Amino acid sequence: MLAALLLLAIGLAGLVSRRTLVGMLISVELLLNGAGLSVVAAAKLTPASDSIGQLTAIFIMGLAAAEATLVLAMMVVVHRRFGTVSTEALTTIKDAAS
Repeated sequence: MLAALLLLAIGLAGLVSRRTLVGMLISVELLLNGAGLSVVAAAKLTPASDSIGQLTAIFIMGLAAAEATLVLAMMVVVHRRFGTVSTEALTTIKDAAS
């Protein structure tokens, strides 16, 4: 449980402090890994079935893989359009009509 809490804390701190989309992606992955680990630990420490905890962890891993795929695709589009993946360069939203 402490390892899951540590992963969640590191992921949250990284998400708040990172300025690039790649760093934010890694931080979100750490958050999801911490959540999956806590679900497995909770299933092991409670009377709940171990297989339900494991299936939930596999679902969380699949969700993390899908999220990583989408964010990497968005990073490619942002890099082609703006030339950088820094969040500071993406603070302005341009009107689609202009």
